[in-house]
Amino acid sequence: MNPLFEAVYEVQEATMMAGRAFRRAASKPHYFREIVTQMDLIGVGSILIIVLTGAFTGGILALNTAPTLKTFGATAKTGQLVMTSLVREMGPVLASLMLAGRVGSAIAAELGSMVVSEQVDAMRALGTDPIKKLVWPRLLALMVMCPALTLLADMVGSVGGWAVSSSLLGVPSSVYIRSAKDALTYNDLIGGLVKPLVFGFIIAIVSCRAGLRTHGGTVGVGRSTTQSVVLSDILILATDFFLQKVIQVFS
Repeated sequence: MNPLFEAVYEVQEATMMAGRAFRRAASKPHYFREIVTQMDLIGVGSILIIVLTGAFTGGILALNTAPTLKTFGATAKTGQLVMTSLVREMGPVLASLMLAGRVGSAIAAELGSMVVSEQVDAMRALGTDPIKKLVWPRLLALMVMCPALTLLADMVGSVGGWAVSSSLLGVPSSVYIRSAKDALTYNDLIGGLVKPLVFGFIIAIVSCRAGLRTHGGTVGVGRSTTQSVVLSDILILATDFFLQKVIQVFS
């Protein structure tokens, strides 16, 4: 198949899959237990990597911005730069990239293994809808947990920036905290939550589609896993650009 036609076909199939997942969400059975399980696996299971990512990101931002601000005599603005960078950009993007690598790959591998072992065909034969049973719980879990984990990354990152600023750069704690509080607006907070919501949707749809289209045995599972992570990362970065432009227009 022509690569262009294949890309269009995949976009069409992914869009239809997302539409079916949302359309069938209200019908029974609701699979509440599966949804809670996925939230636990995605949310609680990712806390450590998100905390580490947020802490080191905040510290690196403070470490890089404070010396430049010092040349202008504006080290009091370190907290403002750290919080603005975290909430607007670094927090949502880095948290989502971490989830794409950890959760997206796991979803693609799990669903791909079910496809090659014919478990998905068995579900259809028994009258179970794979979209509702497999896709919807993971989609909802990612759309809920991605903003929550991003918020955690932002908070931990602000603490990491404070620790570096106060201990290594000589910025007083009160100055850093006051600057950080004054940095954020409602548009920043809204944008900082809308972005991970969209990114969670992207990770879920790309990973589920990659898993359900797996073919070629165990080799195909590895190929689908790699494709899901790479495509999710690219789409997250590309979507971030357009979302930021929209936020700037309406702010």
